[in-house]
Amino acid sequence: MATEDVNEEALAAAEVTEKQPHKLERKWCFWFDNQSKQEQGAAWGASLRKACTFDTVEDFWGLHETIFIPSKLTPNAEIHMFKAGVEPKWEDPECANGGKWTYVVANSRKQALDKAWLETLMALIGEQFDEADEICGLVASVRQKQDKLSLWTRTKSNEAVLM
Repeated sequence: MATEDVNEEALAAAEVTEKQPHKLERKWCFWFDNQSKQEQGAAWGASLRKACTFDTVEDFWGLHETIFIPSKLTPNAEIHMFKAGVEPKWEDPECANGGKWTYVVANSRKQALDKAWLETLMALIGEQFDEADEICGLVASVRQKQDKLSLWTRTKSNEAVLM
């Protein structure tokens, strides 16, 4: 009888845990930019739009699976995922002294881009980078001839951190 009570309590606790969202260490924002639809003479960033902010694993997967997959973009479009409060612009104070690491996707472009995008996003939201505070965000850029991922950093001059 005592074993049944313990099992029921464990099952009840598991059900409560399953219903609670899995919070991330920090909030993140998805941004979208379609430069092919920009008006003639418009300033850079005029077409950049914040799409949504999330802070749970469940929200991340819901957004990623339905909306934010780079291979679904048209040429000259970009998806950004940046820390909440940081705009994907070099003019943002968090990015102003920063740099970026870029991976140019050459072979099996769409499949490779989607895989690299997802794996890097998971590393970011899972806080897997040693210097996570130095990272501002990630950009997936789709172009006619090549696609690329760029990891933006806060500091471009601190080699010890960047390596």
